[in-house]
Amino acid sequence: MASYKIGIDVGGTNTDAVLVDQECRVVQAVKTPTTADVESGIFEALALLLARTSVDRSSIKYVMLGTTHATNAIIQKKGLARTSAIRICLPAGQAIEPMFTWDNDLKEAIGNSYFLVHGGCEFDGRPLHLPELDIKECLQVLDEVKKTGIESIAVTSIFSPVFGGYEKAFECLAKEVLGSDFPVTLSSEIGKIGLLERENASILNASLVKVIEKVAIGLEKALERSDIHAMIYFSQNDGTNVSLETAKRYPILTMGSGPTNSIRGAAYLSNLTDCIVCDIGGTSTDIGILTNGFPRESSVAVDIGGVRTNFRMPDIISIGIGGGSIVLENAGRITVGPHSLGHKICTDSVAFGGDTLTVTDCLLALGFITIDHPDCDLSHLHAIDKDVCQQAISIAHREIAMALNRIKTKKDLLPIVLVGGGAILIQKDLSEGSQIIRPEKGGCANAIGAAIANVSGEIDIMLSLAGKSREDVLAHAKQQAIQRTVDAGAHPSTISIIDLDEVPIAYLPSNIVRIKAKASGEIEKAKS
Repeated sequence: MASYKIGIDVGGTNTDAVLVDQECRVVQAVKTPTTADVESGIFEALALLLARTSVDRSSIKYVMLGTTHATNAIIQKKGLARTSAIRICLPAGQAIEPMFTWDNDLKEAIGNSYFLVHGGCEFDGRPLHLPELDIKECLQVLDEVKKTGIESIAVTSIFSPVFGGYEKAFECLAKEVLGSDFPVTLSSEIGKIGLLERENASILNASLVKVIEKVAIGLEKALERSDIHAMIYFSQNDGTNVSLETAKRYPILTMGSGPTNSIRGAAYLSNLTDCIVCDIGGTSTDIGILTNGFPRESSVAVDIGGVRTNFRMPDIISIGIGGGSIVLENAGRITVGPHSLGHKICTDSVAFGGDTLTVTDCLLALGFITIDHPDCDLSHLHAIDKDVCQQAISIAHREIAMALNRIKTKKDLLPIVLVGGGAILIQKDLSEGSQIIRPEKGGCANAIGAAIANVSGEIDIMLSLAGKSREDVLAHAKQQAIQRTVDAGAHPSTISIIDLDEVPIAYLPSNIVRIKAKASGEIEKAKS
């Protein structure tokens, strides 16, 4: 029996779902409005997808989900876990308090709690205070955390990417006091050297554990209602999928997965390895660059909800222009976005009997698109000024063209692949001389990207070169990353190392090096 995969992308406006076979060929693709809760929206998308195919549900072995829930939770400051930041730094590292630059509303949304304890090291690994944590001090902090109803903690030690022992020791104590299932985020597993940015990323990750848990439960319930029993993967922002358990531990790595999936899906549909991808959805337009088959990674610090972080993120430019963007006229001046009706477009937009003019209404009024929906009535658009519609489309087009120019880093003309449900918004050339490609099924490129992405595994370890050759140590690290990828479900013969970073740690005894290795491979085809 052939096996199948389902890719799902839950966006602000639509939930897309695709069914692909074991050769990654798209069998069916659907798009449904996103709902306020996770379960019903995914269930409706699955129901429509399965109704349009004759595939036996027992042959669906894998489900991959890409979602914007983590990003939206930070921006909207909703559904976040009460989080305490533990900084291992004393007697140094106390000049700037944790979350010092954060918006007050976001700090309050997660409890605005932090503690400073003794420990941490210099850049060369020498202890700042003592070679081990002060157990009594740490237990007092953990007792306070327990009393105040904190739901998650983020542990950050000075220069922990050089030596993570203090963070790991605190985690062990936390598990003993708060329970083995209590969520603990270690900054050395999330960010890079910079203390404040790494701490910020770790706190955000810790605050998202309830969000990702809710999404996971909603997905599992939707699959159960659909009688689908499959392995679950979540998309992360480097273009690969990770296991459900990994996503629960590192929910912050799912941020940016939507645009990344679109880039990967666009590459797959267009058969290109180097291009610009312009994904126009209902709420926003996301633009990124594909380089050698993978999304280009941002080389600068990334702000998330106004919080500066230094963890891995794709190089994406997002603007508030999409099919659901609200069009306003004030004293003869037309504005488009950044506010959008989102999933309410089917109830509140003019074409659906509402009183809010959107970009989609303008496209309908000008005859550029048609919508096969029982509640869409073009007669509602007769009173709309066509000049206003034309100006709105021109403004949206100009904003997208400007964003495309900003994403470029060199003069070379790259093809532009248009995907997303709002791609029809583009009615003429976007960039002089660049080829415009509109792939078939491009409206569901994000879900396709989730479905066809490889799974990955990675390690971040400190190893000694004493008595060993550099080649042997690197080979050992690579093998560990490969094994992690096999454990995640990849077929061993398809796995390759996609990232290897070796950092010599000067001044430490035994010639220590820190090695980060990531491998990816195709999901092993399920046996009949």
